Amino acid sequence: MKYIVVLGDGMADEPVSSIGGMTPLEYARTPVMDSIAPKSEIGLAYTIPEGMKPGSDTANLAVLGYDPRKYYTGRSPLEALSIGVPLKDTDIAMRCNIVTLSGDSLPYNEKTITDHSSSEISTEDAAVLMEAIQKEFNNDTYKFYVGTSYRHLTIWDKGEVTELTPPHDVLGRVIGEYLPEDKNLRGMMERSYDILNNHPLNTARAEKGLNKANSIWFWGAGTRPALDSFEGKYGKKGAMISAVDLLKGIAEGTGMSNIDVPGANGTLETNWEGKAEAAVKALLEDNYDFVYIHMEAPDEMGHQGSLERKIKAIEYLDGRVLGQVIKKMDASGVDYRVLVMPDHPTPVSCRTHTSGPVPYMLYDSTVNRSAAWLYNEKDAAKSGNVTKQGYTLMGRLLK
Repeated sequence: MKYIVVLGDGMADEPVSSIGGMTPLEYARTPVMDSIAPKSEIGLAYTIPEGMKPGSDTANLAVLGYDPRKYYTGRSPLEALSIGVPLKDTDIAMRCNIVTLSGDSLPYNEKTITDHSSSEISTEDAAVLMEAIQKEFNNDTYKFYVGTSYRHLTIWDKGEVTELTPPHDVLGRVIGEYLPEDKNLRGMMERSYDILNNHPLNTARAEKGLNKANSIWFWGAGTRPALDSFEGKYGKKGAMISAVDLLKGIAEGTGMSNIDVPGANGTLETNWEGKAEAAVKALLEDNYDFVYIHMEAPDEMGHQGSLERKIKAIEYLDGRVLGQVIKKMDASGVDYRVLVMPDHPTPVSCRTHTSGPVPYMLYDSTVNRSAAWLYNEKDAAKSGNVTKQGYTLMGRLLK
């Protein structure tokens, strides 16, 4: 038996009036999901423990079978593992986004954050801007590291875990009340605007109609993580397929292999088929028992507030990933189980993560059943299957 998770980051949503009160998942054309849903168990799972913030960090830990209350020490330390940055016990890791602020003539605290990803800036462009940041700010206390796209890392020696606001939680708002209380962190953010706003690369981006990546933004502070081995915990040799440093870091921390796919970039233009092909190869040729296929695009489209593009991301996941995996696994004759689910909702109406339950679908190629449901939030709620502790789903997948 082989085991697969197809994770649509932020895929869950709320009813949208412009599409007849349906959710994007319900409205999207998903013939593959529609074909296996009647043969599957569907239901709702709570991936965010009560009182914890609805982040991809806590939620993906839960989906992978790790109780966030026990294992979570912050988002950025997981990303540090992916980038290969060693952490001391006294280090604090922080995410350092490159964001877009509007209001050139206004004081920094009166500017508005308009884009948490700076038009999904390429890693190549971001590296140029981060070089300017490193030149200005790197010292014995703070070190800046280049990550992927808009997602970068700062290590604060002998720092403290301080309350910091995720930029995607305050899109469209004046930033003053969301800035760090720590004077050094706040000062670096203010100074970064002076460095980046008129940087030649940003001038060129603006001429192309792209958002300027004109400020850094700190968030997600945490300490060095201590995660149990996935193989030791579940007895399965696992691999992660993701374009996102957070997921790669979780894989590093749990002893799973990271499989890099050319062209996988976490956007709507990612290499969807390449991820499916890599997953099947890992299972059928490379002796892996378990593969976690993480698709970031639904979440990014939710943050952008783009209903049309979120629907398209779900349709791509259905046909270009799940469909390809099922087709090739069926052709191989190898028995397999697939868990399809989001980590958390990212409703297009609010453009940020929420804590509600998410729909899951557990399909087993060896089980014959016939139900009347499809895979979406409403049918999952009607099924009566509710998993209060989302981290227990992994044990059921791997039973």
